[in-house]
Amino acid sequence: MLLTDARMALLLLGVALGGTVAMVECQELDLTLKLNQIQVIGTHNSYHAGIAPGEAKVWQMKNPAGFQGLDYQHESLTRQLDSGVRQIELDIFADSEGGRFAHPAGPRMVAEAQLPSDPPFDPDGVMLKPGFKVMHVQDIDYRSVCQPFTACLEEVRAWSHAHPGHIPIFILVETKQNSAEGPMQLAPAEPFTTRTFDALDAEIRSVFPPEEMITPDDVRGAYKTLNEAVLAGKWPTLKSARGKVIFLMDQRPVGPVYLEGHPSLRGRVLFTNAVPGEPDAAFTELNDGPASEIEKLVRQGYLVRTRTDDSTREARANDTRRRDAMIPSGAQILSTDYPASEPARWEGHYFVALPGNVAARCNPVNAPEGCGAK
Repeated sequence: MLLTDARMALLLLGVALGGTVAMVECQELDLTLKLNQIQVIGTHNSYHAGIAPGEAKVWQMKNPAGFQGLDYQHESLTRQLDSGVRQIELDIFADSEGGRFAHPAGPRMVAEAQLPSDPPFDPDGVMLKPGFKVMHVQDIDYRSVCQPFTACLEEVRAWSHAHPGHIPIFILVETKQNSAEGPMQLAPAEPFTTRTFDALDAEIRSVFPPEEMITPDDVRGAYKTLNEAVLAGKWPTLKSARGKVIFLMDQRPVGPVYLEGHPSLRGRVLFTNAVPGEPDAAFTELNDGPASEIEKLVRQGYLVRTRTDDSTREARANDTRRRDAMIPSGAQILSTDYPASEPARWEGHYFVALPGNVAARCNPVNAPEGCGAK
């Protein structure tokens, strides 16, 4: 059973404490420990509700290898957060006029294959309305545990308000604009322009007020660039970060578009997936490691996300080598398709959890002395 964030604060110390002394020491730790000196478990494609039965049969017939990589699903965002997940990932498609993805090819192909109809994926007509939509691949893999993007954010905010003082929640946003998947042409995706990103920031701000977020401006402070601030150790303390959310951009190629007119992310909401050393660098991804490079970047002050498994490969084989290398690497965000709280899907029950199955722990690479076992 995962511990609450309050109990996790005790375990951050790595020792058994009791009574008033424990509370005082935890408060002191919150004042010194920085946001980049913890480690949390995140879920990859946290919205992924799985592929409906009929559509799953169609894709197994058409592309069994491709389907295998999509054969995972997650519980609601609320249940994931309840279980201790502290990073969620939302893939978004721009849909400025509405209706772009309202009629996916899946149901038609199920009918053509003379298979039983799947449950409707959008009974309330949400997909007809303008706004960013959450899904993995249009036409193929489009069912989500929350829809649209703002509804997902509202669910996170409701959980946050119900759990004041929680460990900060990292929200990874992947911008999707592919219009083909292998040999198949998909519903045309809308490109992400500077104007699109302005709309994205506006949607986020329509849900989360400034005092509930940590933004690049908050970290940069008086420094000329975000990178300078990060290398100087200017991430906020855990105390000031509790109860808040931090938005991170998954895709590096769109970073320059997001930066247009916003040097070093001035006035922006998301932290870009930046090249270390660039003016906007604070967060970066090394999804495939190596652990040695992750450790180097963590020691320099960067926030790093990595993946412990990919495309169901490790889980099917119960291969823990990648997981076991990434957990001690110091990457602050460990992303998986298989958090410990979710049901086993294959023999061996591959899962990812921090030692003690806690919501967060002191970072094994850069946490200060006295902050738990290294």
